[in-house]
Amino acid sequence: MLGEYRIEGRRASEIAASVERGVGAGELVPGQVLPPMRELALTLGVNPNTVAAAYRTLRERGVIETDGRRGSRVRPRPATTARGSILVDAPAGVRDVSKGNPDPGLLPPLGPALAEAARREAERPGLYGEAPVDEGFARIARAALDADGVPDGPVAVASGSLDAVERVLAVHLRPGDAVAVEDPGWGSLLDLIPALGLRPVPMTVDDEGPLPEAMARALRSGVRAVIVTDRAQNPTGAAIGAARAEELRQVLAAHPDVLLIEDDHGHGIVDLPLHPLAGVTDRWAMVRSVAKAHGPDLRIAALTGDAVTVDRVLGRQRLGPGWVSRLLQRAVAHLWATGAVDAAAVAAAYAEPRDGLVRALERRGVEGHGRSGMNVWVPVADETGAVTRLLGAGWAVAPGARFRMNAGPAVRVTVSGLTASDIEPLADALAAAAGPAPARSYG
Repeated sequence: MLGEYRIEGRRASEIAASVERGVGAGELVPGQVLPPMRELALTLGVNPNTVAAAYRTLRERGVIETDGRRGSRVRPRPATTARGSILVDAPAGVRDVSKGNPDPGLLPPLGPALAEAARREAERPGLYGEAPVDEGFARIARAALDADGVPDGPVAVASGSLDAVERVLAVHLRPGDAVAVEDPGWGSLLDLIPALGLRPVPMTVDDEGPLPEAMARALRSGVRAVIVTDRAQNPTGAAIGAARAEELRQVLAAHPDVLLIEDDHGHGIVDLPLHPLAGVTDRWAMVRSVAKAHGPDLRIAALTGDAVTVDRVLGRQRLGPGWVSRLLQRAVAHLWATGAVDAAAVAAAYAEPRDGLVRALERRGVEGHGRSGMNVWVPVADETGAVTRLLGAGWAVAPGARFRMNAGPAVRVTVSGLTASDIEPLADALAAAAGPAPARSYG
């Protein structure tokens, strides 16, 4: 059944790790059937419950799948396979509106900020043993958070939003715990949750963020953490308004022991006010990446939260990378201090093609979502067919499968780089692709 590969271990964690090593080394291939639990327990000389626990961990990590009498087998696509691989290559002559990248023309020049950071580095080189967070970075980040009504808390720095979210989850949760996530939601996050051995629980989203009843249902099911996007939600553009925020805070207040993580990656590219949910649970974190407003390659995200959470994150970080480059922190602080990004102007630049596309779709009787940010989410009848027809019409869009769990089929369009003359032909192509696939004759 397993060829030459021998599963080893006495504890559930050891057995699960042995299977993962086999998968990683290619000695256990996709579709390969694992031994029945009782058979493996007998071989290893352990209780069948131990093997059952190991298989459960492997299922939660997305390494194996179980199908009744057919038993457990290695998944064709382990959870560590990025949803980003669900993509459409844009051939020559096809416009690519699938990537989710900011418009390079709206990003600030980094030369002056990096030069200033280098000058300060020359005056006083950064060495081991210094504080992991630059004082100027922390001061400016905290002042902006204060202005937006985010509860007081220390500041940490991570290498982007996903790194920050992973670190916060890791210091509070353990494999098998459930996490409430937006559906549709950020594809990288939907990959991360099972890769950490956690179980994602979907929350339905509308234009104002997670539905209160969906969050309440997830909380009643026993989730240990809830992750929400405050503005410019990827992929739908949802933004939490004042009324929705109050509803969600009331839902969360009944579960003070749940970890709340808020992702405000839209900071700097949206002009809608922030309505934070933080403050009603004992453990919380707010993450702000500079990627969309200042450049993805800076790999900097500010993180604040309750004192225990931030202290644990910093403590664990010291045992790994130690800190995020203080030179880059100072460069970002310089960009902030000099107002290198005009958030209102950037928001308007994205709003023009985004709102224009949503209106053009509405005129054609097609539903489109894009309240904020740089993406438009378009529900379709047949996702694969829609992607194919759009390619034929000269447009490469992102398949909705990258972003959804239980949500219906859709495609995501990134508007950065679109011009006014692009809106009508793109809307025509989307309208033609959004309906049912045309009937085919095989006669």
